[in-house]
Amino acid sequence: MLRISSYLREIAQAQAQGGKPAAPRRTRSAPEAAGPVVIWNLTRRCNLTCKHCYALSADHHYPGELSLAEVETVMQDLRAYGVPVLILSGGEPLLRDDLFEIAARAQALGFYTALSTNGTLIDSAMARRIAAQNFDYVGISIDGTRATHDKFRRLQGAYDASLRAIRLLREEGVKTGLRYTFTDMNGQDFPALLQLMREEQIDKFYFSHLNYAGRGNIHRGKDAHFEATRQALDLLFDTAWRDAQAGVARDYVTGNNDADAAYLLRWVAQRFPQWAAPLRERLERWGGNASGVGVANIDNLGVVHPDTMWWHYPLGNVRERPFSQIWSDRSDPLMDGLKTRPRPVKGRCAECQYFALCGGNTRVRAQQISGDLWAEDPGCYLDDEEIGLSPEAAQRLNQRLSLQPFQGGKRALNRIPLQVIQA
Repeated sequence: MLRISSYLREIAQAQAQGGKPAAPRRTRSAPEAAGPVVIWNLTRRCNLTCKHCYALSADHHYPGELSLAEVETVMQDLRAYGVPVLILSGGEPLLRDDLFEIAARAQALGFYTALSTNGTLIDSAMARRIAAQNFDYVGISIDGTRATHDKFRRLQGAYDASLRAIRLLREEGVKTGLRYTFTDMNGQDFPALLQLMREEQIDKFYFSHLNYAGRGNIHRGKDAHFEATRQALDLLFDTAWRDAQAGVARDYVTGNNDADAAYLLRWVAQRFPQWAAPLRERLERWGGNASGVGVANIDNLGVVHPDTMWWHYPLGNVRERPFSQIWSDRSDPLMDGLKTRPRPVKGRCAECQYFALCGGNTRVRAQQISGDLWAEDPGCYLDDEEIGLSPEAAQRLNQRLSLQPFQGGKRALNRIPLQVIQA
């Protein structure tokens, strides 16, 4: 996750004071030193069947899900391993009867405890219950304006229900955020959602790129074109910068495309070149993609994955081995590669001048498109010139991948082969 507002606030404050940003604090140079953030799909059951669901959830019981006693055992292991954050997710986690008991025990163990929900089940009584539980954060997915959202969620009235939930939680003083996945089916609604965030006084906006997993893989041909992605990020950065200058506490973050770090650096360098070097240092210390290192996933059956987009790739089951042992085991080739610094990526990613701050981007997209875990990420929207690739290197890589030739020294808008998009 790229915390745009944190970086831009530092720049805005330093610029106002005529100084320079403080020395960076975060580093991933020792990935085994602390446990990852764990996104835990406590149940796969959901009252919706959203188009881009990575879990392919539906509204029925899924047998074999972890019991409360098993969840407690896993949480104790997670805490001993140094896991700082639990994000309780689904499916729809509010459909799990013991959700609040799980949350209470997680909080008693000292976890930062967040709830990820579609919001449609939150009425006044549920909002009060969530507030009484003192969740540190509640994220609610909004895919666009009313018609777009309801189409994505495949439920008439889903938008109104989720928006009502946001308002009820705000009234109860719960920190809330919008989660939005950008595709070419809903990109036109993005400006309206930023306006909605301001009007509803929402604390956080999470801009997610489409990742090729679950129904997101089925719909990957609808991934936003790269130019539209760049325009959306320009708007997001401009909005975050205005808030940073005004001292507004709203947070803007992005996920599922670590090329955003390079694009943010270029955005800052064009406008405030004196801050580019300090920002680059921070972004390199951040390190880019955190799959298998700084973020982990446990699914409803107890299977551990490098992150939520890797449900097709099991690492082990917490019923058979503790999470701490599974996560530390580098005998698996994917986990070994993800924990290796630098990662053994290929193609454009290997030759990119921003590799140190991107980390090779999202490996699941590369694997889904090419079958190669370490191939270049086809979701990178920066062109060859921007990433520092010479025309000769670009031509060589292009011939190797049997893709369309580059035009005018620029990268083609979409490097994914046409036959893959049409599949």
